[in-house]
Amino acid sequence: MVKPFPFIRNHQYNFIKKQVDLLERACNSVTDPKVVESVRYSVHFNIMEAFPDTAELQRQVLEKASTLRTEGEFRHYLHSLEPYLVQFPEVTGKQLAKLFPKNKKLKLPDLTAIDYRHVTYLGWVDIATNKLFIVYRPDGQLVGIEGRYIPANKGVCFLCNRHAEVALFSAVTRSKPANASSDYYKAIGNYLCVDSEVCNKNITDVTALVKFVREVVGTHES
Repeated sequence: MVKPFPFIRNHQYNFIKKQVDLLERACNSVTDPKVVESVRYSVHFNIMEAFPDTAELQRQVLEKASTLRTEGEFRHYLHSLEPYLVQFPEVTGKQLAKLFPKNKKLKLPDLTAIDYRHVTYLGWVDIATNKLFIVYRPDGQLVGIEGRYIPANKGVCFLCNRHAEVALFSAVTRSKPANASSDYYKAIGNYLCVDSEVCNKNITDVTALVKFVREVVGTHES
């Protein structure tokens, strides 16, 4: 038996799940078969468009999404995708400490409780210092961003685009213009989910995350 080759990143899995949920709702609530078939076509098109360079076996896995009909099939399909998930690299406390060398009293999240298959970025809050931390992997290399956060109750997260409990997260950019003075300072702020686990379950596009990382640390996504 051929071992599944992981090719679906967490945000892509969330996108597939969102499309599958749309089809399941249509199957359960729409009586007009033409409308349901239209939804099937849309789901197929959207998923395949999100994976333009897949191999034949991968295409076969993805194409099954638009053929689902029963509750059991929908549930089983999403479960069957798990072996194809690209896992975020498991990190150690020592690795995280190296990403934030100036923070001598870095408070770490419980790394043993993280399901790295469903992680696009690591994020956690240190309430004592009013700081929020993000770890992401552009270009295959982990980078860390820390910044101040101000709780803002409910709002729209700039990463997952969902209405949730957010905070205003502001980080000082490390990249400077070529002609910048030695005291150049620029902070970049965005509203971000306080609970990164919730955010990681909802994020379907990394464009905003890549842009933010690029602006703060000057790193480019390959």
